[in-house]
Amino acid sequence: MKIEHINPAGLLKPKGYTHVITVEGGKTAYIAGQGAYDTNWNLVGEGDHYAQGKQSFTNLIMALEGIGATLESVVKCTIYVVSLNADTLAAVTKGMADAAGKRIPPTASTMVGVERLAFDGMLVEIDAVVVV
Repeated sequence: MKIEHINPAGLLKPKGYTHVITVEGGKTAYIAGQGAYDTNWNLVGEGDHYAQGKQSFTNLIMALEGIGATLESVVKCTIYVVSLNADTLAAVTKGMADAAGKRIPPTASTMVGVERLAFDGMLVEIDAVVVV
């Protein structure tokens, strides 16, 4: 499998993401939205964007590991954030980085500010498309 990251001339230089990704070979997997829940459906970090970003990304990493994938296998990621602003963006991305324990590989990603998520108290949800 070959994953190529492309940032075409004329577009702004991305910070932490890639404008275009092409994939040759491999199998595509779709990871459902991961919220900040533990295995007993307890919400982790109620009211805390950092804690929920960290737990949601930890859950995404566990989902990836469950199919033998890594963060390098992610080709598209969407991050939904309640009350998105500069402060919550910084908190969520720091939580994600801390969960990864390393620099997160760039992917074709989108962060979307939303009014609410599926369950009360959820502030962050992350889904992904992966090639393995």
